Amino acid sequence: MRTPAARQKNRATQLACLLTSVLVAFPTGLGAQGLTPEQVVSIEAVTSVAMSPDGRQVAFTLQRPRSETEQYGSAHSELWVVSTTGGEQRPVLVAPSRASRPQWSPDGQTLSFTARIREHHEQTQVFGVSADGSEPNMLTNAPNGVMAYTWAPGGGAIAYTSRESIPAEVRARHARGDDEWATGEDQRHVRLWLEDLDSGDRRALTPAGRTVWSFAWASDGLTLAVQTTTNPEIDHSYMFRELGTVSTAGGDLTLLTETPGKLGGMTWSPNGAWLAFVGAVSQNDPLAQSVFVVPAAGGAAVNRTPDYHGSVTSVDWLDNETVTFLANEGTRTTLNRVEARGGDIERIAGGGQQIIGNVSFDGGKEVFAAVVNTATHPNEVYAGNVRRGALERISRHNEWLEDAELARQETIEWMHPDGTRVEGVLVRPLGEQPGTRYPLAMLPHGGPEGVSLDGWTTRALYPAQVLAASGYAVLMPNYRGSGGRGVAFSKADHRDLGGKEFEDVIAGIDFLSEQGLVDPKRVGSSGTSYGGYFSAWAGTRHADRFAAAITFAGITNWASFTGTTDIPYEMSIVHWDLWWFDNPGLAWDRSPVAHANDSSSPTLVMHGAVDQRVHPAQSLELYQALKINEVPTGLVVYPREPHGLLERAHQLDFMHRIIEWLDRYVKAGLPATG
Repeated sequence: MRTPAARQKNRATQLACLLTSVLVAFPTGLGAQGLTPEQVVSIEAVTSVAMSPDGRQVAFTLQRPRSETEQYGSAHSELWVVSTTGGEQRPVLVAPSRASRPQWSPDGQTLSFTARIREHHEQTQVFGVSADGSEPNMLTNAPNGVMAYTWAPGGGAIAYTSRESIPAEVRARHARGDDEWATGEDQRHVRLWLEDLDSGDRRALTPAGRTVWSFAWASDGLTLAVQTTTNPEIDHSYMFRELGTVSTAGGDLTLLTETPGKLGGMTWSPNGAWLAFVGAVSQNDPLAQSVFVVPAAGGAAVNRTPDYHGSVTSVDWLDNETVTFLANEGTRTTLNRVEARGGDIERIAGGGQQIIGNVSFDGGKEVFAAVVNTATHPNEVYAGNVRRGALERISRHNEWLEDAELARQETIEWMHPDGTRVEGVLVRPLGEQPGTRYPLAMLPHGGPEGVSLDGWTTRALYPAQVLAASGYAVLMPNYRGSGGRGVAFSKADHRDLGGKEFEDVIAGIDFLSEQGLVDPKRVGSSGTSYGGYFSAWAGTRHADRFAAAITFAGITNWASFTGTTDIPYEMSIVHWDLWWFDNPGLAWDRSPVAHANDSSSPTLVMHGAVDQRVHPAQSLELYQALKINEVPTGLVVYPREPHGLLERAHQLDFMHRIIEWLDRYVKAGLPATG
């Protein structure tokens, strides 16, 4: 442990060389081109698409950021329609109203969506407009609002989920101030309802005491597949869903098949003979990432992608015998097909520079709409043909980006010393000069089962192009434990968090140094959630390799994190594959606060005030430990923010702070150790 006097002398030396080092190494004006934080918070992006049954129109939701003159809050969500041949976009519902979950009625005559329009209802309901653009008409009348919904195959009814009412006696008790929180008491489950659109009659399809997380209609209009839990908490939705069926005529839930772990999307074959779903292969599988098929009569589900070196994200059907699925493959995305009875996987589209977010087919499964981004633009609406596979852009937003100078981006790969191949996305410094070594900003993704894709990489918490414009090389590594490389790779960090998975990152830094691109003494890390853990880990346990760190919503103490998060089972079972109290020595050794005494890396600690995933106390623990050990640090807490940053002013503040922190402690070339 360094003495206070030694630390004081070291800090004085650092500050004395700061300004001179910055001006000599990086002339002023370097960041005048490229993206700025102010531009990043102004970017519009498509968030979902719905192809009309006739394949002629695409409805899409558009995320439109608030302006600096508006009341603070999250971005607006607008609903638009565009022809599949492109051209003018028609607004359906725009700010300040919010729309989500666009769908078309089976006959294609009505475009529906969820919204809260107070002149109609105080709660969120399903609304519809005619295909030619009428005023919104309220379709459902759920007393407690609609969460998710789907049209019945015949179009005469809508199934939706809605949270149970607070009982009158509980409301009365709360009004008297008798409003304590007690575990397991006053739980409000989410039930599945069916509402007839002509009569307005509605009835619950699932029993009390169960929460419905997902559902899908069979083509007969008489049966729905449902994913339920007996506990409404989010952790149970990740880990303990059961897959069953329910009849519209009423009756008990029927278990369709045993599922060992996480569940994703599901859909019935057109003839209702099969259900395809995305699932985990075991309880400790970090992702629902494989395609399973089960007969409608029930029984054992069969994995149709057992040796696939990718991670499935959604599933659909082309016909009664063919399943389609969207997947992450390395840093790319692909749309594929596989026979329901087994066989080789065939690619329909993707695998190149276009990153596909989600897909919506027409009624004949011949054409489809997709949310797509690339390295040069955020999410837009694209259209594709199943036979040809090629995707064409049909919406255009942020046209000012076409004149922006963006840094070059590419996928790179390197080897860990144990022979493991590792990939990552590299954004090269804007205006890169051959023979020059640049400071490196590492931006590790969260999860750890997340994945960095080689598309649009810039957002408030991960401002890759902003940093590249400021003179940094930017590395987004897909270390072991990441998605996109199959089940085995995503499990490869089990019982070793912060171990070889972090060595993967160190190996990437060494690779870029060997290539002559980066200066290994000027490396900083900034990440969110598990990426925040990586950055805290970089600034403590690996302070000899990192000149500075920034952590947002980062895990810093595995024991206290497990006791305060809303996902203790998910984090322990599928990521650690171990409860911390079964090996407390390992859990403590892999906690950044355990190594704060040896840290010398200036670390900026930031958090959302109402984060339930990673409690703000995690940041406070790290900040206090660093401050006590006289390591340069700071603590920033953003009011109202959950596990992320939603508000414009907070996003701007965050980006400006990380640039300032990295410029001060990384770009200046200050010593990595005291």
